[in-house]
Amino acid sequence: MLKKLMALFQTKENPKPKAAPQKRPSKPKVESTRIGELGEHKINIQLDQLPKECQHLSDLLIPNSKSRTGYSQIDHLIVTPYGIFVIETKNYNGEIKGTREDRNWSVGNRFKMYNPLMQNYGHIKAVAQQLTDFANVKYISMVSFTMRCRFSIDPELRKIGSDELIVYDVELTEFIERKLARLKAENPSPRFNGDEVRAIKERIASLNITDRTVRAQHVERAKASKASSK
Repeated sequence: MLKKLMALFQTKENPKPKAAPQKRPSKPKVESTRIGELGEHKINIQLDQLPKECQHLSDLLIPNSKSRTGYSQIDHLIVTPYGIFVIETKNYNGEIKGTREDRNWSVGNRFKMYNPLMQNYGHIKAVAQQLTDFANVKYISMVSFTMRCRFSIDPELRKIGSDELIVYDVELTEFIERKLARLKAENPSPRFNGDEVRAIKERIASLNITDRTVRAQHVERAKASKASSK
């Protein structure tokens, strides 16, 4: 009887530990790469609506002898009779501050990014290396940001007369069409005829590297180069 009472007492004083409640698995977050892919898809839909005289390419990796990685990765390129648009896309949240001359721009006063106009200038040079036999090529640099940010930049970069433009993704085609109208007004004679526009597009497309290994190596080298330059 005594043993039973002692066992009962120990059970009350030292109850078996309760199993920890299992946490419900959290919903997977949308990866930034996926968000970026959706943004690029939205831009491609816009570019498909441009006039037929405009030929565009997306997600290019082409040789660049001046780059540390040996390549330039270009988000979008549009060949038109009046000029070539080279477009860099960005997906940041916060206030974007910077000028043409600043090496780095700030994002929401939280971190720095390399001046996207300087970055895109490197891309333009990569394209120009491949088109030396085309005379008098006009290049327009455009950097497209999502609506998650707001601009505190040089106002000139928002004016259609500039050959360097900072725009929101939702207004990309509007700015391209306005810029084309401006170029036509300044020089009614097109720089390229239809055959030349197609030839330029085909040449750049033929240089595009699609090998996943090479592309992955380029990304890693670009990250290493960025880290070493800080």
